[in-house]
Amino acid sequence: MAALLYIHGFLSSPQSFKARQTRFWLAGNYPEIDFYCPQLPPYPAETQAILESLVESLLPQPVYLMGSSLGGFWATWLAEKYNLRAILINPAVQPQNFMPAYLEVDLKSYHTDDSYRLHAQHIDEIIAADTPVTRHANYWLLVQTGDETLDYRQAVQKYTGCKQTIEEGGDHAFQGFERYFHDYIKFFHHTEHQLKNG
Repeated sequence: MAALLYIHGFLSSPQSFKARQTRFWLAGNYPEIDFYCPQLPPYPAETQAILESLVESLLPQPVYLMGSSLGGFWATWLAEKYNLRAILINPAVQPQNFMPAYLEVDLKSYHTDDSYRLHAQHIDEIIAADTPVTRHANYWLLVQTGDETLDYRQAVQKYTGCKQTIEEGGDHAFQGFERYFHDYIKFFHHTEHQLKNG
């Protein structure tokens, strides 16, 4: 058996469109791969504890990571810590740079009634989790230049040397995400792959 862990973005949830797309597609095409997408708070230390506990409960079976936006940041942290493969969709790079805009204000989940409030300590926690990329063969970066939320060029730079798909246009949600489902599984299953950029 194997497990795919989908990590949603900031203030998102397992009800996000891409998470649901992935869950339904796997159920119909690869039912032998278990799907996990935990509800994560915007609090970094709590998120780390949730993800660590889940991954360690799933190992030593193969664990595949897929992270969108801030979920890409957390997928990177897990990929480096546990030597796992990760697909990153318009990932956040150095989220500590945009977090100050969300401090000391009431925040609400996009899909649930959960509410949150971030404090300065949470920036320190995210900085402590910011991980350099060393396992280049473990990553596939997918970005679209029309991302209206994050600067795709930051991700392209951070994941230099990793497999990259850079598409013109699109948006932060990564339009056409589902086009690559079969390729995602091939990437996860292959123990070796040809690195390419562009």
